[in-house]
Amino acid sequence: MEESARNSIPVSAFMITFNNERTLERALESLTWADEIVVVDSFSTDRTPEIARQYADTFLQREWPGFRDQYQFAAENCTHEWVVFADADEVVTDQLADEIRAELQQNSSRSPDDRIHGYYANRTTWYIDRWIKHGGWVPDREIRLYNRNKGSWQGGLHACVKVEGREGCLRHIYLHYTYADIGDHLRTINRYSQTAAKELHEANKRFSLLRLLTRPPWRFVRDYFLKRGFLDGVPGLILAVNTMFYVFAKESKLYERQLGDKQE
Repeated sequence: MEESARNSIPVSAFMITFNNERTLERALESLTWADEIVVVDSFSTDRTPEIARQYADTFLQREWPGFRDQYQFAAENCTHEWVVFADADEVVTDQLADEIRAELQQNSSRSPDDRIHGYYANRTTWYIDRWIKHGGWVPDREIRLYNRNKGSWQGGLHACVKVEGREGCLRHIYLHYTYADIGDHLRTINRYSQTAAKELHEANKRFSLLRLLTRPPWRFVRDYFLKRGFLDGVPGLILAVNTMFYVFAKESKLYERQLGDKQE
């Protein structure tokens, strides 16, 4: 990174963590170009705190309140107006970092009415033995860089940033080194489907046998055939089946929660 770039618009980077020692160091190393790194940890029991303290300007530990609130808390502990976030299994490439610096400098020269307050970035994911280029994980983009005075976290399990005003899109990608293996993927499906069913239940969404019968196979058809997941070989097939199972598990767990209501 050139010194002139470091003297441009300051950027804070933030991350939330829990037992991420496998991927954390690589993720934090990719954020060292930022002017500040903030890490909020949910009391990890592995080496995550030790690793994070080596890189973070601010390291905090906080009980897990849910994705939205934890991300928002991390953002609020940043000191700069512009923030970028990455998860503990992601890497911000050098090309994306350089583009962020250049774009923020250019954005500052725009008139107040024309300034962009949030930027989408595209993510590509490594799964089993390759980068996934088709199927349900493509395209995969969300706002990653934003003015924290104009943006906030919203949603539940799949919380994301919403900004007031204009949005833009960055050209370069960031990298997602996801599950360690298929077993890790299945454990995540179990946790996420539990959370998703809980959110549906709290929103008074009723179980539907028709949804249970139709949504899982439709998700497989959509991801594997219509979105051409088959072009990613065996990993594409495994991914499509596991995603179908996630949908099935979510609907099944909603049914289970409804049964619990009747038994109370």
